[in-house]
Amino acid sequence: MLASYVKSSAAAFLFTILLAVVPSAHAQSGSSTSITGTVVDPSGAVVTNATVEVRNPVSGFSRNAVTDAAGKFVVTNVPFNPYHVTVTGQGFAPYSGDVDVRSTVPVNLSIILKVVGAAESVTVEANGGDLIETTSTFHTDVDRALFDKLPLESQSSSLSSLVTLSSPGIAADSNGLFHGMGDHAENSFMVDGQPITDQQSKVFSNQIPLDSIASMEVIAGAPPAEFGEKTSVVISATTRSGQGLTTPTGSVTTSYGSFGTSTVGINVGYGGPKWGNFVSASGLNTGRFLDPPEFTVIHAKGNEENIFDRVDYQLSKADSIQLNLGFTRSWFQNPNSFDNVLHTGQTDPAGNPLSPTDQRSQIRTFNIAPSWTRLLSTNAVFTFGGFVRHDQYNYYPSRNLFDDLSPIQQESVAQDRTLTNAGLRTSLSYVKGAHNIKLGATYHQTFLNENKHLGIV
Repeated sequence: MLASYVKSSAAAFLFTILLAVVPSAHAQSGSSTSITGTVVDPSGAVVTNATVEVRNPVSGFSRNAVTDAAGKFVVTNVPFNPYHVTVTGQGFAPYSGDVDVRSTVPVNLSIILKVVGAAESVTVEANGGDLIETTSTFHTDVDRALFDKLPLESQSSSLSSLVTLSSPGIAADSNGLFHGMGDHAENSFMVDGQPITDQQSKVFSNQIPLDSIASMEVIAGAPPAEFGEKTSVVISATTRSGQGLTTPTGSVTTSYGSFGTSTVGINVGYGGPKWGNFVSASGLNTGRFLDPPEFTVIHAKGNEENIFDRVDYQLSKADSIQLNLGFTRSWFQNPNSFDNVLHTGQTDPAGNPLSPTDQRSQIRTFNIAPSWTRLLSTNAVFTFGGFVRHDQYNYYPSRNLFDDLSPIQQESVAQDRTLTNAGLRTSLSYVKGAHNIKLGATYHQTFLNENKHLGIV
């Protein structure tokens, strides 16, 4: 029996107008921007080699920059959040201030350092001001500082596991799935502004590797209109960038654990003031890829290979481009139950004894997402991008089709399924004083093709 169909759907345009309190370079797309500025002394002379630190004590985000010969500094790839900005320079009193980043419009600061002799006393008081945000959306901020501290449940769906462990109101499910506020399959991911609304788990679709994520904001409950295609949790993720890393920076990790699980990962970022490249690659091999139906793990081996590449380039002071590339392949056995292992002396038509069922799956995923950002003025940023995400899922029956006969199964099934999402997105952000206005539109097309083969045994 062969059944095939093609399904396409077009999402309507999403127009959003968001109001937030944001104080008003390098523009960036998606869910991050840059903080730039100039550091001078009381006379207006530039201060060189001053250290600028931008940090959020709640999420754990921390980034440093040093002023150049013109007293300027740039901190790129800063996710939307409130931040402390501190500046220290030799012979000057430390500067401390706050900035709230809620738009892709770059934040430009003018900082004046007082000389040490002119500085008065500074009183430091402990209070809960760091925990106060101006956005009313129920959300959780998670930065890489927390990633390595959490005991993630699954290397093959580590992003879902991180969301479950770090965010309230999230319930874990089998095989890397999770439920937000009681909803099923109503979760969506936004990766650098690219919408990914398909189910993300070890069974349906490969996830972006956790090593490629710089930080994320988990929005639970009622999502803002900007992410209104699904009704529950929205995970807005910002990927890592190599821009500004004049010295190659990276890491190599490996691990070995229960069920014969071994992992290896490598990532490196490198770039300059106008360009950057970040590459992450990882591999997994385990004897328990999917959750088994029995207390004993039977026939559940699997492996996964991931590669992610982000390229940034500053075409001019007003124009920048970003390209995200990714490919993931996973191959795994479908776990057996005792009924599928013990055939109790049954034979095939040729009289050969039946073996345990040997059903397997393979998922291959690639993603291409370019974007262009134009800084229209010091108050406005325009972003235009496209994306293509493709999943190919293959389900293979046992090599001897009669092995698929068991007390709970009388069919041998094979499947070849492809799912492609392609679309365009655009947004215009405008900041003036205490007001932030954002207009956006997204169009995407879904192509679904399924070929199934069913044999009655």
